[in-house]
Amino acid sequence: METAAKASITVETIVKAPINQVWASWSEPKHITQWCQASADWHAPHADNDLRTNGKFKTTMAAKDGSFSFDFEGVYTRCSTP
Repeated sequence: METAAKASITVETIVKAPINQVWASWSEPKHITQWCQASADWHAPHADNDLRTNGKFKTTMAAKDGSFSFDFEGVYTRCSTP
């Protein structure tokens, strides 16, 4: 898929929990594997997350029955203000 301009996605939510607990849950691989799945019949058996600029993230998502899996991955970049 090609687009004429870069697309931007912004996701926001309010979480009623201590910020250090939220950050750990969102950023540490041991926690990512506990919440990153599309439905109850999927799981995330592996995750890596390097939060530095140019650091890579990758989460393996897999059907629990072993029929399919894929890696969701990318690279962290610095945002520039428009």
